Amino acid sequence: MPPGVYLRYGGSAEAQRAAARELIVHSGFAAVVIVLLLALAFGRARHVALTLAALPSTLIGGVAALWLSGGTLNLGAMVGFVALFGMAARNTILLISHYDHLVHAEGAPWTLETALRGATERLTPVLLTALLTALALLPVALQSREAGHEIEGPMAIVLLGGLVSSTLVSLLLIPPLAVRWLRMAPAR
Repeated sequence: MPPGVYLRYGGSAEAQRAAARELIVHSGFAAVVIVLLLALAFGRARHVALTLAALPSTLIGGVAALWLSGGTLNLGAMVGFVALFGMAARNTILLISHYDHLVHAEGAPWTLETALRGATERLTPVLLTALLTALALLPVALQSREAGHEIEGPMAIVLLGGLVSSTLVSLLLIPPLAVRWLRMAPAR
């Protein structure tokens, strides 16, 4: 390029970069608030740690679905990951709360059998929520290559893939981890 001439990106690329920065800042702030709210709700650091430990595994399904579909990490996909973290956290929170109920309200001893019972009793609600969400997102994901679906298409793809991994993690991995990490004693 001749002297004094330079490239400057503008338009949608600049706007998308600014939106991504803003999303990251707001997501970080929201993450801090969520951890504080979890600490207030549970009152136990181990419960909060287990809830947060389940979140990275949800990335596996979202990243795999994005890669398999040939998509890229854009603003829509990042919004999908934020929403996915919320869904995965909700499943783990419901499961841990049910464990608390089984041990403290029903007086069950805190064993692997109690954890498996809690996971079995939460199986239907978790699966139905994931299935209904997936059915709602499937048409959007299938139209992700069409014009006008540049934002919600990748978001739906990330959510679909992440729903699979987060559901499997919350039902198969959380119960044994809960038995190992959580300390619960029946109410007297």
